[in-house]
Amino acid sequence: MKAPGGSALEINLTAVILMIERDMPQVYASAFDVAGSPGLPSGPFEPMTHRTLELGLRAFASEQAGLSLGYVEQLYTFGDRGRHADERTPAAPDDNPHVVSIGYLALTRIEGRERAKSALHNVYSFFPWEDWRGGRPAMLDADIAPRLSQWAEAARDDTSRGDKQALTRMERARMLFGLEGRPFDEEKVLERYELLYEAGLVEEAARDGRPAAQNWSERPRLGRMMQFDHRRILATALGRLRGKLKYRPLVFELLESSFTLTALQTKVEAISGHHLHKQNFRRLVEGTGLVEATGEQITTGGRPAALFRFRRDVLLERPAPGLRFGVRA
Repeated sequence: MKAPGGSALEINLTAVILMIERDMPQVYASAFDVAGSPGLPSGPFEPMTHRTLELGLRAFASEQAGLSLGYVEQLYTFGDRGRHADERTPAAPDDNPHVVSIGYLALTRIEGRERAKSALHNVYSFFPWEDWRGGRPAMLDADIAPRLSQWAEAARDDTSRGDKQALTRMERARMLFGLEGRPFDEEKVLERYELLYEAGLVEEAARDGRPAAQNWSERPRLGRMMQFDHRRILATALGRLRGKLKYRPLVFELLESSFTLTALQTKVEAISGHHLHKQNFRRLVEGTGLVEATGEQITTGGRPAALFRFRRDVLLERPAPGLRFGVRA
């Protein structure tokens, strides 16, 4: 396909396949480049083979991961030139095709998928600053805040471009990373990664030849690098899922047909990156009518725990049946 001006244009489909194993969100990524960076399942869209974009995506997931996907939604179209570089073709030379990636979020369960388990990666290994279940991540104050402050000091007049509503670099850093006592908005995963990329603090920025990355004599290891723009796509998926939990019952796509309330809470905490108050969470779940008791119990080592299932009638009762959790442990 040719873009305006005669340059080659390639449409690429990329899948973020998420699941929860024990208490960790996992992403499927099996392909590795020469630097050992994992890549998401992806491939070119072929109109003569794939009747729709989603069917093409599901085909890649089946062929590359051996997974049958449940919930699937389109995330975003990523078309920035230079963001599809890798170790072999750094900075994406101008004679390479302009790759437009259409990202998808897909949810599935991992039980019994031995082939898939070998290619699972902890999502928080790519975004360690996003997991607050053990308290405020130490790297926020030790590595991220001081370097963003240094980066901001280098451009104090960065609102002098005529945009009166533009935030300064430091204002953006404080707002996005919860610095100086500000709240941390768990949904802004992409915005945080993009700020680190803009500041040249993630490995992808150096690989892609971004000038800001050349200003650092050394960079802290801020999560694992991924191929091409895949960490950007993964950040988009995690932020989207965190937001949708509050008004869509997507978490039940990650659970078996029957489950304990503890298992449900563990899944929500794994995605949100926060521990939740146990009793308040249970009152929230039961009060929203999202679940119903099966009448069965399971023994988990202590006293028997009641089993629940998703109550599908809630989809007909409310337009936005989600878990608007607000009280954290």
